[in-house]
Amino acid sequence: MSTLRLRMGGHPGRDRIDGGWWPHSRDFATEFAQLVDHFPSDLGRVVRAVYSPPDWDDAPRRVAVERGNGYVKVGKFPRDDTHLLYVTTADRVVYCLLVVPPSFDASQGEEALLASSTAGNRHTAGQLLEVVHNEPTVDRADLWTSEGGR
Repeated sequence: MSTLRLRMGGHPGRDRIDGGWWPHSRDFATEFAQLVDHFPSDLGRVVRAVYSPPDWDDAPRRVAVERGNGYVKVGKFPRDDTHLLYVTTADRVVYCLLVVPPSFDASQGEEALLASSTAGNRHTAGQLLEVVHNEPTVDRADLWTSEGGR
């Protein structure tokens, strides 16, 4: 089993993106099941999700999971909101997560997770990933705080 690469911000709903998820592959059913089964229990139990089809090789309507009722219903965005996943918990909290491409190297992936979970983020998912992909590695503490992070 692979390690869940998820980083959440401290205040869901305050920022444009609530956190980031960096799956290991483009297999939505497998990766999403791992996310649901290992989602932090203090944030709630995932009961539904909406995803960006371009980020994935498959397009299921429901995903078998171990946690909860055995399946989670999932849907696709009607338009292309690439690199986002909205998960809804049993408490009706909706988290907007950046989906970091599995092809990112360790430095890029960590930078994207940090940026997506930094308080005050106002970047769109596409803008955030473009900066991380195109810019050389910088001091992580400075990049996202100097651009309105804290």
